[in-house]
Amino acid sequence: MMKNNIKILMSILLLSAFFTSCEKDEIKSEFLGGTAPKLTASTDSAAMSFDNADNVAVGFNWTNPEYQFNSGISSHNVTYLLEFDLQGANFSTPNRKQLSLDGDLGKKVLVKELNDYMLNQMELQVGTEYNLEVRVTASIDNKYSVLVSNVVPLKATPYSIPPKVTPPATGHLWILGDATPNGWDNPLNPTYKDSQEFTKVSETLYELTIDLPGGGGYKLIQEDGVWGTQYHMLAGGTWEGGDIEMKDSDPQFPGPPAAGTYKITVDFQRGKFFAEKL
Repeated sequence: MMKNNIKILMSILLLSAFFTSCEKDEIKSEFLGGTAPKLTASTDSAAMSFDNADNVAVGFNWTNPEYQFNSGISSHNVTYLLEFDLQGANFSTPNRKQLSLDGDLGKKVLVKELNDYMLNQMELQVGTEYNLEVRVTASIDNKYSVLVSNVVPLKATPYSIPPKVTPPATGHLWILGDATPNGWDNPLNPTYKDSQEFTKVSETLYELTIDLPGGGGYKLIQEDGVWGTQYHMLAGGTWEGGDIEMKDSDPQFPGPPAAGTYKITVDFQRGKFFAEKL
């Protein structure tokens, strides 16, 4: 009987120790919160130009939110999201720029980086001064409280950069190939020369709306009768879009799979083409 009582007592003590340990573990994982980071910027007006593209446009620093558990300050990785948006948009613009930074308490943004954010992400216009707002938000393990910093202002004027692919020196651009009514005849058949010429929208942007039979392929030429200064698609593209370069070379652009009316856009600034069925 004495042995049984001792066994029962030992079981009770072990269960008590187990539950006490669980309670301690729960206490250790209790999240107590943190303090919103304080954001500062090295300037409120970025000097922007192609000549100083590799310079620092603006430097940002922010304080540690000091996330805490009841066991002390968290050692978990903190993720910061540095956001750029137009003044007054309350960081709700779909094209706002967001940079995810793990554990860093600062970010130096180069002139060329800020220019890229504004032109390619935020889709702003060259040569126009914009009033931006910047903030940083902190979170831990994508699980605990998101803390939002103060907002700092930033003025910046995006600048034009040299196009990635040299646009037609002639100011003309034609499509030809067996994906087009003209076929591969170069010079183009006079019947199709006008209807297969792109419209020059700007120095670096050309557009064409055309009826295509479906299938085949095509090339882009800037001189009627000349292959040597043509544009071709780089490997990896599809009929819907891809990268281009000026070179007398394959691969050709693949024609769309089905007959129909298509809009083809060639963006020499970015070195890309796009095709869509209308």
